[in-house]
Amino acid sequence: MTESIPGVILAGGLATRMGGGDKGLREVAGERLIDQVISRLSAQCGPLALNANGDPARFDDLGLPVLPDSISDFPGPLAGVLAGLDWASEIGATHIVSAAADTPFFPEDLVSRLWEARGEEGICLAASVGKGGRVFRQPTFGLWPVALRDDLRQALEGGLRKVVLWTDAHHAGQAVFESTPFDPFFNINTPDDIDEAKRLISGEVK
Repeated sequence: MTESIPGVILAGGLATRMGGGDKGLREVAGERLIDQVISRLSAQCGPLALNANGDPARFDDLGLPVLPDSISDFPGPLAGVLAGLDWASEIGATHIVSAAADTPFFPEDLVSRLWEARGEEGICLAASVGKGGRVFRQPTFGLWPVALRDDLRQALEGGLRKVVLWTDAHHAGQAVFESTPFDPFFNINTPDDIDEAKRLISGEVK
């Protein structure tokens, strides 16, 4: 089942802590982040698309559909999820799975685990175990049902921006991943994070 679920890579943010631009096009250990994410996600699901705003031509070499937000003013990752759900509806899919373009180490069993842990309305968020056993939800990594896209659109148009407020209202499931030897949802927000990612790739983990 999960092999046919479309995947949407979320790259619609402003990357202000990186000085702007597309974080996914930055290189870590000689390979762009976006290429690493595509490789890891494509092995787990069906067709892929990229949620990004601005000129789509900068992603031409990827050969993926580029889906801009349909809600203005960069309202956050839920707008990218909505763009993905609209695309999935057009191709006849019932769900999508989302992944962030700046998180190259996410689990290789992400999609199957999300599917297994989905809630009663078909939503599931990934989560990881932090220090002291505390569980942290990862709102850019989730399973989303196409049937709720109009509900999500209405929520966004009404001003909702926080992912978990919407997912909690729809009884989302949660797939919890261990952070051993490091958090698989480590994401790259700053130049220092690029250096840290290089250490993780080389095996010099925290």
